[in-house]
Amino acid sequence: MDVLEIKDIFDKTQKPGSHLSFFEKAEAFSYDYLRCCIYLASSKAQKYAFTKKLFSTLATTSQLLEDFLDFHGGKNNRTWYFYRELSAAVRHLSLGGYSQNHILNRLNFYDLPDTNEFRELGNVTLEFVTSSLRKIAPVIIEEAKRLGITIPEKSFSPDNFFGVTTNHRLEYDIDDVNRDQQKKNIVKIASEFLSIATNFDQLGFYEPYDFEKILQIVPDKVNEVEVRRFEMLVHNLQSSFDTYVIHGGYHFGERKLKQLRGYFSCVFHLLQIMGRLLHFYERHLYEAGYKNIYKQVQDRLSELVDPKVLLDCTINFGLYYVCHYLNIGKKLAREILNENIERSVIRASVPYKRGFHLRPSLLVAKIVQNYGGKVELCVAGDRFDASSVLDIQWAGGKIAKENIQEVFFEGDVRALQDIEILASVNYGEDTMGKDIPLPRELKYLRS
Repeated sequence: MDVLEIKDIFDKTQKPGSHLSFFEKAEAFSYDYLRCCIYLASSKAQKYAFTKKLFSTLATTSQLLEDFLDFHGGKNNRTWYFYRELSAAVRHLSLGGYSQNHILNRLNFYDLPDTNEFRELGNVTLEFVTSSLRKIAPVIIEEAKRLGITIPEKSFSPDNFFGVTTNHRLEYDIDDVNRDQQKKNIVKIASEFLSIATNFDQLGFYEPYDFEKILQIVPDKVNEVEVRRFEMLVHNLQSSFDTYVIHGGYHFGERKLKQLRGYFSCVFHLLQIMGRLLHFYERHLYEAGYKNIYKQVQDRLSELVDPKVLLDCTINFGLYYVCHYLNIGKKLAREILNENIERSVIRASVPYKRGFHLRPSLLVAKIVQNYGGKVELCVAGDRFDASSVLDIQWAGGKIAKENIQEVFFEGDVRALQDIEILASVNYGEDTMGKDIPLPRELKYLRS
C-alpha cells in the first residue's frame, strides 16, 4: 500500500467537519446559539415566557461553544475571552432558569404546605434570570460581529419553544401500589433525609440577609462546593426513592411517601439553582484580585448580571427555602420512619457507679439521633425520650434515688443494637468515670 492509498483511507475515516478551520468551526458552533440570541433580543420574545425548551436550547448551544473555545485556549486569549465568558454566563443562567422553571411547573404535585410566597419569590428569581439573558443577548450579537462571525439571517420563533405542559393526562394503567415498598428502604430514605437536614444546619439561616451580610458568608461559608455536595446527597436520596420505593411518579401511591418526595425533590432543584448561580458568581463576578483583561470582562459581566440581585436570589430565596423545606420536612420524615422501623426491647445495665450523668446520657442520645427513630428509656413504669440528654438525666435521678440497676430501652431496633454495645462497655467509661475507647461500631459517637 503506497502513501496515496494510506492518505485516501485516512481522509475517508475522518469525522465530518474535521477539515474545517478554527474560525469556521467557531461560526458553526455559534449558529444556533446566535439564533437564540437574536430571538431573545427581538421584540416578539418579550411577549412570550421562557420555557424549559428555550432554557435547554440555550444551555446546550452555549455549552458546545464554551467547550469548543476552552479546547482552543479561549480563556487565555484577549480576542476571544469575552465571547467565551458570555457563553459561560448564558449556560449557567439557563441551567438555573431551567431548574426554577421545573419547580414552578411541578409545584402543585409536590404537595407542599403554604407555597404562595415561595411561588411568588420563585417567579422573582426566574424574572431575574430571564431579564439577565435578554440583556446579554444583544451584547453577544455585537461581540460576534466584532469577531467577524456571520450572524444568521433567521432567528428562532416562539413556535420553536413551546412549553412542556398540556391539559391532557395519560391514562393511569400501570399498577404501582406497594411496588417494592420494603420497609427497610423506606426507613433508610427517611433516616437519610433527617441526616441531610441535620447536617445542612451548618449552612442554615431562617431570615433574609442584607447584601453586606451575604458577602460575609459567600463564598467563605456558602459556596458552590458545599452546595454541590448537598445536591449530590439529595439527588442520591431521590434516586433511591424512585428505584426502591415508588416508581410511578407523583400522582398515585401512599400520600405521605409522595409528600416526602416532594420535599426533597424541591430541595434538590433549589440546590441546582444555587449551584449554578454560585458558580457564575464565584468564577465570573467575584473579585479575586484579577487584573487587566480579566477584570475588564468581570466588570462588563457585572453590568449585565447584577451581582447583588444574583446573591439575593441565591441566598434569600434559594438557601432560605432549602433550609425551610428541610426543616419542616423533618416531622413527616420522622412519622414515616416510626411507622416503618422494626421495634424491639432490650434490657441494659445502668452505668457503673455514676449512673446516667452527662457523658453516658449524651452518648445514648447521639445513638438515637443518629438513626432518627423513636427510642424510649423505660424506668419502673415511667418512659423518657432517649434522644434527649435532659430526659435521660431526669431518668438518671429516678434511677439513683430508687437504686435501680437495670433499665429497658424500647423502640428502633437499629439504635437498640448500638445502645446494647455501648452498655456492654459501661457506656464508654471505666470504673473511675474516665473515657475508654469505644468499639469500632460506635466510632461515629466520637466524631
